[in-house]
Amino acid sequence: MKSPAALARQLARQWQQADWRERYLLNAQGAWPLRLTIGLPSAHHFQHDSAQLRQHVQQWRAVVAEELGEVQWESRSYRGGSQPVELPTHWLLPRPSAALAAIVQYCGAEGAQLRIEHQALAAVLAAVDARFHRLLLRRLALWRGTPVQVVIQAAHIALQLRPGCAHGLPLRALTVAGNDSKFFERHDALITALLDVLFDEAASRQGLVAFLGASAEDEHWLLVAPLAPGLLPFVRQRVPTTELARQPLPGTHVLLVENERCLHLLPQALAGCVAILGAGLDLAWLASAPWLQQRRVAYWGDIDTWGLHMLASARGHVPQLQALLMDRATFDAHPGCTVAEPQPAPEPEPGTGTLLPEEMTLDAHLRSLVHGRLEQEFLRSALVMQTVRTWGCPA
Repeated sequence: MKSPAALARQLARQWQQADWRERYLLNAQGAWPLRLTIGLPSAHHFQHDSAQLRQHVQQWRAVVAEELGEVQWESRSYRGGSQPVELPTHWLLPRPSAALAAIVQYCGAEGAQLRIEHQALAAVLAAVDARFHRLLLRRLALWRGTPVQVVIQAAHIALQLRPGCAHGLPLRALTVAGNDSKFFERHDALITALLDVLFDEAASRQGLVAFLGASAEDEHWLLVAPLAPGLLPFVRQRVPTTELARQPLPGTHVLLVENERCLHLLPQALAGCVAILGAGLDLAWLASAPWLQQRRVAYWGDIDTWGLHMLASARGHVPQLQALLMDRATFDAHPGCTVAEPQPAPEPEPGTGTLLPEEMTLDAHLRSLVHGRLEQEFLRSALVMQTVRTWGCPA
């Protein structure tokens, strides 16, 4: 049999678990009232610990008197007892506030801290977009100790940000929703996490600076890998985009790859070809690299609306660019590998020429599908190698 304090401590431990909070605070429909088992005393307790049993019953009657939820009772008969005894069996807490009140009542300083966190959480969830609720509820450590109004402001800022919206300005120069010059610096992790909710974790993959198209002291470094022995004095190396912009790479072909995790899919004996991987949304540097105009350039990214968005951006800087493995035939050839795209990219503007007609058609097709995303990592290796070789060594 458990005391009110023991069950309250159990509740406090559960309250700290992200899964529990999501189930009972976010998806609370049908989860309440919460029914906690108190347990019944054994015959031994009844016969030999009558004082403890009386204290146990008194504690649970006090719960009722203090209106800390409802207590269910059951009449039980024990050998040696002259008459049945009314004993508490379950504690019913009708709503989260009742559970919190019980924790505050019995858990001392821990209960007081949980009450502060719950009040902050309730205030934040009431003021921010519902798309952020799950993140903020599950990852309390992300914003614990941050003033409520700052968390709300960060959520409002995130809704106004778009990929590349900094247009080369430093983050401290961005003025959004009344932020000060150091807001992004102080709350980088929170804003990145909020943007990940809206843009399918692209902010984490690229880093906040690269995702927003900003300039910063910490430059974006891309992976450079020659696809032919002896073309460069290294097998692969990270190079900042400012260096790539002003320092021409050797060879005749440059392959731009959205995600650097695809290096293992590329052929390793392609004469005159250098691959640059991992740029993601950070493509503004292409406009500052005039040497690319004298190279044969190809772009390979995910087949989804964001991949096509990045293709359009790259082609805007390098008009002769050719897309590889970003067509309807490749998408249709991998039906078991497609997934949903949580947040589509902005719709492409017709008539700009950065997307070809067939690419515009593909974009519209992807937006019509439930599973309209094919990540480049899941393409068949043989298909990738054959396609890249054909581009690099045309017949």
